[in-house]
Amino acid sequence: MGFKCGIVGLPNVGKSTLFNALTQTAAAQAANYPFCTIEPNVGDVAVPDPRLDTLAPIAGSKEIIPTRLTFVDIAGLVRGASKGEGLGNQFLANIRECDAIAHVVRCFEDSDITHVEGMIDPLADIETIETELMLADLDSLEKRVVALEKRAKGGDKDAKELFDLVSRCLVLLREGRPARLAEVKPEERKAFVGLGLLSSKPVLYVCNVEEAAADKGNAFAETVAGRAAQEGAVSVVVSAKIESEIAVLPAADQRDYLEAVGLAEPGLNRVIRAGYKLLGLLTFFTVGPKEARAWTVTRGTRAPQAAGVIHTDFEKGFIRAETIGYDDYVASKGEAGAREAGKFRLEGKDYVVTDGDVLHFRFAN
Repeated sequence: MGFKCGIVGLPNVGKSTLFNALTQTAAAQAANYPFCTIEPNVGDVAVPDPRLDTLAPIAGSKEIIPTRLTFVDIAGLVRGASKGEGLGNQFLANIRECDAIAHVVRCFEDSDITHVEGMIDPLADIETIETELMLADLDSLEKRVVALEKRAKGGDKDAKELFDLVSRCLVLLREGRPARLAEVKPEERKAFVGLGLLSSKPVLYVCNVEEAAADKGNAFAETVAGRAAQEGAVSVVVSAKIESEIAVLPAADQRDYLEAVGLAEPGLNRVIRAGYKLLGLLTFFTVGPKEARAWTVTRGTRAPQAAGVIHTDFEKGFIRAETIGYDDYVASKGEAGAREAGKFRLEGKDYVVTDGDVLHFRFAN
């Protein structure tokens, strides 16, 4: 499933450096001037999950295949992007194609790296980006609402329902509040997503701090965390410089480097996990002699749809899901032990997959 998280922010906040570290490539040019990223760079990254390393030996799996997220490095936005300033229109279109936003915020002082606004103020930076996204949404909806209202007054039931939803979003946007704060009924969710509103995307704030603050953050990062808490978002502290240095080291040397800088794990692991959580995703596993593999589905996914992630035929011909919880699988030392312990379950079409489920699908050809 192609879950995309777009990396956004003002120029020179460390977006491309972070992207390079995430994907362990130099595909995105990192340079000290605006618009060094012109086309969005795309990279798939493995979601770190130590459970795979536990499952594989139990099943005698020859290969471990983690689940993945796609990160898109989107060029720096500037004030006026919603009106086409810089390369605004192109960048906003790139954001629209993403499922969530990783908003990189500069939380470090460095006189050698220019700031497009001339000062270090993380909250002001956030407001600049957020304002441009909201202005773009406002422009989009105001162009559509008049015709929509006319159809609604003419008795078009679908138009009336959509007009009600659009009106709620417009109230928020005109008050300077993002569309993601709109109260959306479950039955309206598909239509809401279909509006393609930039400010409706869930947001993860990535606080890029100096090396000395990589473990606990700094005062700048604390202000961002406070804002995130107020709006129900998430913030993560990383030092993009440290992460870029870790990324190019051999795996054997990374642990020593982390210990030397006082980190228990790469900050990027936290970014990836936070992005995964932000998108409302969970992991289930398939294990056997050939491979131990993690699969991604959204929370609330039922067994047939989870089977369809592996292959469409599995969903079409779904019969049942042989299910063992992760903890039960490990405690029982595999499927045979789980059967003996009564921890092996047969689940039908209405079963909602739980994070960590070890599944084997039965289907009719």
